[in-house]
Amino acid sequence: MRPIFLMTFSALLSACATEAQHGGEAPTATLADGTGKAIGSVVVVEDRPGHAMLELSAGGLTTGEHGVHLHAVGRCDGPDFKSAGAHWNPANRKHGLASPEGAHMGDLPNLEVGADGKTTATLHVGDGPLADADGTSLVIHASPTTI
Repeated sequence: MRPIFLMTFSALLSACATEAQHGGEAPTATLADGTGKAIGSVVVVEDRPGHAMLELSAGGLTTGEHGVHLHAVGRCDGPDFKSAGAHWNPANRKHGLASPEGAHMGDLPNLEVGADGKTTATLHVGDGPLADADGTSLVIHASPTTI
């Protein structure tokens, strides 16, 4: 499958974010499309001790529902963006938020993108570390996640 904007995994993708900047404030990452153009941002906020919340804002996406996941590698090299690796899954769980065995750390709810191509969302990340030594990428897929 070919990517629409940035990165690829098992579906067409829309955007990717890596390289969080700190500077004493909440870590922030830029969402970029397949050409490297900035289309939004993700801010990491601790919503309670040991639990992360991602505040996402993006534009330039296709209208409709999009899957979003954390991927295991903190790289988003174009044009195919396979460098982001698989979904972030340090506890070796099953894929899908509805999985009875528990979801991947990287499984996040779908995003709804408006007719104007814009979206904002607050995404709660599961229990556990947000990244390891090589980082984590956030990927917005072109298609919704069905599980």
